Amino acid sequence: MFRELISIFRHSDPLREMGDNFAQMLKITHDTIVKAGDIYFGQEVSSGERTWIYKQDIKVNELERTIRQQLITHLAVAANAAYLPYCLLLMSLVKDVERIGDYAKNLSEVADFHAGPPPEGAIERELREIRAGVEAALAETADVFQKSDTDRAVQLIRTTKDIARRCDQLVEMVARSDFRAGVAAAAVLGARYYKRIGGHALNVLSGVVMPLHKLDYFDEDDLPDNVLETLH
Repeated sequence: MFRELISIFRHSDPLREMGDNFAQMLKITHDTIVKAGDIYFGQEVSSGERTWIYKQDIKVNELERTIRQQLITHLAVAANAAYLPYCLLLMSLVKDVERIGDYAKNLSEVADFHAGPPPEGAIERELREIRAGVEAALAETADVFQKSDTDRAVQLIRTTKDIARRCDQLVEMVARSDFRAGVAAAAVLGARYYKRIGGHALNVLSGVVMPLHKLDYFDEDDLPDNVLETLH
């Protein structure tokens, strides 16, 4: 279905604009996650840079509302009823991207009660690797979306599922550590926020390879035959 949606974006003016808006949402959220990560890991930033994250989130929210309005307007025309499944797909995906913007704000706010990452060691190194993996996956999501690249989508889904597992393990590591309360809380929140960011990216990527009724769900045993063929 996703490949067909991309084809519609490229050949239908109203839907092409929706596709452009969605791609812009992905780009903005990636940029805000990177900046929020800088703040979380202790990089000194100006008050203007902190404010920039909130302003970008407002842009993402505005784009989400714009896409929703465009979808409703498009479906109000009886002749466009055939596009309903694709519009439902996009309606779901924009919500996932909007949530990524919210987590960018949450991640940057951790520095308000604890500045800087945990002390150097295994937990800090793991957090940095998780950050790098999430940012890389999110950066590629827009390109995968534009190209409807099923091979790369599956690879990135596997990556984000592994990151989620590592985030859970990191929380267990923190629970067994002797970090003081503020440091432990910052580490746990960082792990949980990065897990959720990766999870929402996974949901978007699932739209590339899974049918509409299994959106946000991924099991390789349930991949459509046409996708399985490309992976072997």
